[in-house]
Amino acid sequence: MGTSVQVTPLSGVYGENPLCYLVAIDGFNLLMDCGWNDLFDPSLLQPLSRVAKSIDAVLISHPDILHLGALPYARKHFGLSAPVYATEPVYRLGLLTMYDHYLSRRQISDFDMFTLDDIDVAFQNVIRLKYSQNYHLSENGEGIVIAPHVAGHLLGGTIWKITKDGEDVVYAVDFNHRKERHLNGTVLESFVRPAVLITDAYNALNNQVYKRQRDQEFIDAILRVLRADGTVLLPVDTAGRVLELILILEQYWAQQHLSFPIFFLTNVASSTVEYVKSFLEWMSDSIAKSFEHTRDNAFLLKYVTLIINKSDLENYAGVPKVVLTSMASLEVGFSHDIFVELATDAKNIVLFTERGQFGTLARMLQVDPPPKAVKVTMSKRVPLVGDELKAYEEEQEKIKKEEAVKKASIVKVEEVRATSSHLSESTKGDSMVIDPASATASPKASSHFRGQMDILIDGFTPPSTSVAPMFPFFENTAEWDDFGEVINPDDYVIQEEDSNHMVGNGKSLDVKPDEASVHLLLDSTPSKVVSHELTVQVKCALLYMDFEGRSDGRSVKSIISHVAPLKLVLVHGSAEATEHLKMHCAKHVCPHVYAPQIEETIDVTSDLCAYKVQLSEKLMSNVLFRKMVENEISWMDSVAEKTNEKVFTLLPPPSAPPTHKSVLVGDLKLADFKQYLSTKGVQVEFAGGALKCGEHITVRKISDSSQKGGTGPQQIVIEGPLCEDYYKIRGHLYSQFYLL
Repeated sequence: MGTSVQVTPLSGVYGENPLCYLVAIDGFNLLMDCGWNDLFDPSLLQPLSRVAKSIDAVLISHPDILHLGALPYARKHFGLSAPVYATEPVYRLGLLTMYDHYLSRRQISDFDMFTLDDIDVAFQNVIRLKYSQNYHLSENGEGIVIAPHVAGHLLGGTIWKITKDGEDVVYAVDFNHRKERHLNGTVLESFVRPAVLITDAYNALNNQVYKRQRDQEFIDAILRVLRADGTVLLPVDTAGRVLELILILEQYWAQQHLSFPIFFLTNVASSTVEYVKSFLEWMSDSIAKSFEHTRDNAFLLKYVTLIINKSDLENYAGVPKVVLTSMASLEVGFSHDIFVELATDAKNIVLFTERGQFGTLARMLQVDPPPKAVKVTMSKRVPLVGDELKAYEEEQEKIKKEEAVKKASIVKVEEVRATSSHLSESTKGDSMVIDPASATASPKASSHFRGQMDILIDGFTPPSTSVAPMFPFFENTAEWDDFGEVINPDDYVIQEEDSNHMVGNGKSLDVKPDEASVHLLLDSTPSKVVSHELTVQVKCALLYMDFEGRSDGRSVKSIISHVAPLKLVLVHGSAEATEHLKMHCAKHVCPHVYAPQIEETIDVTSDLCAYKVQLSEKLMSNVLFRKMVENEISWMDSVAEKTNEKVFTLLPPPSAPPTHKSVLVGDLKLADFKQYLSTKGVQVEFAGGALKCGEHITVRKISDSSQKGGTGPQQIVIEGPLCEDYYKIRGHLYSQFYLL
C-alpha cells in the first residue's frame, strides 16, 4: 500500500484568506503555514482551534502575516505546542513582522490578542533549516523527511518537499520563477512527478508585463509626482517585498543622481535592514558574487533613510518625498495616518504594489478609484490626567493591597505546613522531642548565628529527618572537592538591567525591536486610547502596480505541466481563478485535480505500491558494480521472496537468467557533447535544435510525445549514412554513457 496522504484546508481556499492547511502523512499531522490577516479576525481561526492540539509539526513557508500571523495566538489560546520548522530569514523576519503588527495595534488600541511574550514563546523554539537540507523527523514522524527549497517570493521563502517511503508531497504556494534583484527564481521546475503537489491559484487569471517595462513605469510614476512637488506613499509589508522596492529605488536614484528623500518607516525598520545585511547567502547569485568580489553589501543604503517614528517626517512636511511604510492594508500603523494626511491633496499619490487584503481600506481604494469619500477611525494613545489619573492610581493601589494580602496568607499557610511536617518527621525519627518554640528561630537570629558561630557535636549523629537537635546548630551542606568548596559561578554574576525584551521563561531572543519601540513598550505611564471617526475626501491619485513577486497565470500553468504531479491540490485563490486552473490542469496536466473546501478532507494517497526489500548476501556476492560519479550501479537479476508482512528479500534466480539488452545510463546534454566532439577534431554545429556533425551525420534528441509536459523518456537519434563518420560519432556518443 502507498503512503497515506490526506489534505484538509483550515483557511485559504476559494478566496484570499490566510493560508493554513493540515496535511496528514500516515497519521502524522503537518500544519502547512499558520496565517492570519491584518484585521486579526478570530473567526478565521475556528477550524484551526479544533485540530491545534493534534498537530505534530508546523512548516512555515514565508515571513509575512498571511503565512505565520496566527502562530502566537494559536500557541496561547489553542494549545498548539508542535515544533516549528522554517529557514533562518523566515524566522528572523517573521518575528520582526509580528513585532511590527503588535506595536502598530498597541499604539492605537488595547490590543490583547497576544503580547510580545506570546510572540517570543511562539518563535523561541523554531528549528531553522537551510535550503535543500534533509531533516529526518523522529518519534511519530519516523521515516518522514522534510526539506526547504527556494520559492523566490520573499527572502527565505520556502517550497516544502516532504518525503515518505520514496513518495514526495510538495507544498508550493506563492512561488516566483523570475529572478529579481535580491532573490533567485524558484526551483519548483526541478521537481518531476511528485505523488502530490499542493499549490495556489492566486495568480491563475493574471498575466504580467515584462519586468524591465514594469520597473520603468514604476519609476516614471514616482518621478512625475515628485517633480510636481507631491509626495509618494508606498504602503508595504514589514520585511518582505519592500526589500525589492528599496533596491529598485536605490539603483535608479544612483543612476540618475536624484536628490528626493526616501524614507523607510516601520517600528522595526533599523532592525530589519540590519538582519537583511547578514542574509546575503540567501539572496540572488548577483548579490552574493558582488559581495565576494568587491565586499559591497547591497543593503548598505545610501539614499533610503530608516526611521521608526512618524515625527521624523515633520521636518520634510513641504518637501516632495517617497515614504515606504507599513501596513500595506492601510488599516492601522504609520501608513494609515500618513494616508489620511496626504489623501486630500491631488498632487500626492498612493502607489500600491500589492493587492490589498479582502475587507481592508487598501482593497476598497483599489476597487473604487477616486474622487471619493471614505470614513476612517483615527486613534491615539494619550496619558491620563486629572480625575482619570487619580481614579486609575486608586484602582491600582487597591489591586496591589489585595495581591499583598493574598500573597501573605499563602506564605503563612506554607510556613505552618512546613513546620508541622518537620515536627511530625522529627517525632517519628528520634525519641528526643524538641519544643517547637525553641526549635524555630527568627530570621534575624538565624542570620546572626549562621555567620558567627557553629557547634561541633562529637559522638552524636542526628537523624536526617530531625530539626536542629541543638540550638543554634546549622548544618553546613556545601559540596567539596579536592580543591575546596565547590563554587557556583552564577552566584557571583551581577544581573544587568537592560531594555532587551525577555521571553516568558527568562530566555532572551536574538531578534529585538528597535530601541525606540522598546521604550514605547516599557513606558509605564497610565494612558488611554482616544478615537474619533473622520470622513476623508480622497483627491490624491491611486495606482496599483504588481510587485507581489508571484508567477503569473501563464507561468504557473507551464510550471505545473512541467512538474506533472500524479495528483494536484489547488488552494488560495478566488473561486474564478481556482476553477479556471482546475479545468486547465485536469485537461492538460493530470486527471486527479482537487480543490477542497474549508475542513473538507480529501484523500490523495498514491495509487502506487511501495515495498521494502533487503538484498541477500548470496545475491550481492555475485553482483559487479561500476562507478558512476559518486554512486555505484549494476544490472541485477533476482527473485523476491516474502520474509514477513512488510519486507521482501531478493535472492539469486534458481537458473541462469536470459541475456538482456545493453542499457546506457546517463544524461546527455547536446551542448556538452558538441564541446566534446570539438576536442576530438570533429567539425560540429547546432542546426535546427540538433547537432550537425561533419557533412552527413546529425545527432538529435526526441521526446516521447505521449507524455504530458515533456517529462517522458528521451531518445537520442543518429541520422546519416553508414559511413566511417557514422561509426566514429556513435563511438564518441557511447563514451558519454555507462554501459550495463
